[in-house]
Amino acid sequence: MNDSPDFGAITQIQQGIWSKGDFAMVAGIVFNASENLAEALDIVPDERVLDVACGSGNAAIAAARRAWGNTVGADFVPELLERGRERAAAEHLPVRFVEGDAEALPFEDASFDAVISVVGVMFAPDHERAAGELVRVCRPGGTIGLASWTPQGFIGGLLKTVGKHVPPPAGVRPPTLWGDEDHLRGLLGAHVDALRTERRTYTFRYRSPEHFVDFFEAYYGPTHKAFAALDDLGREALRADIVELVHSYDRLGDDDTAVAITAEYLQAVGTRAG
Repeated sequence: MNDSPDFGAITQIQQGIWSKGDFAMVAGIVFNASENLAEALDIVPDERVLDVACGSGNAAIAAARRAWGNTVGADFVPELLERGRERAAAEHLPVRFVEGDAEALPFEDASFDAVISVVGVMFAPDHERAAGELVRVCRPGGTIGLASWTPQGFIGGLLKTVGKHVPPPAGVRPPTLWGDEDHLRGLLGAHVDALRTERRTYTFRYRSPEHFVDFFEAYYGPTHKAFAALDDLGREALRADIVELVHSYDRLGDDDTAVAITAEYLQAVGTRAG
């Protein structure tokens, strides 16, 4: 009997999750990590850059500012790709957005000088296959750069909280394992040399914990889907747990004021081995 997860079915579920709400609204706030990572990759003009699981294009656009073209964003949610096209057009940046699954990228081997993903590829259910695709499409000597929420950080806590109320598919490992250095090194293995990692933070700023919950319920796929799956009592319980989580990560520490939520992520940059 095969107890392995049906990754194909889980990918379809994931596609549905990220098609709900409007992740572009969240991505429009969390853009710092993309700029930081693009700078850490030291992208130079005319390098070929791929942003995997690009969403609405934060990292692709950050890369295009440095590469002056030759930049591609790939994602499996058409609505997010369209938002990326709109953003790139507004900034007059030559970015090409294509539909593609992080576990089966529609590109030839060694097609890119740099491969980047910011809180994107980490949500692919088959970690090894997704990591293999990052390596496959990067040329030997090219760079691979990732930014992934950590298990112990705020988003790691948020996903655990959601999972208590709406459990994920059986057998699927937490996406935040990509933010664990040992797990990431195991995924990339000998295919990536000189992997440099750094823990960084992003601060979510909202009027109140309730404001955060309202925003993430409306726009962030995993929380939007979870709230929709619950009845009234379940939604109240989930809301209360997220509010408590926000308080625990709020560095302002005052229940009656705005919140500044410190969220940790792992930035990793390595060289594709020859």
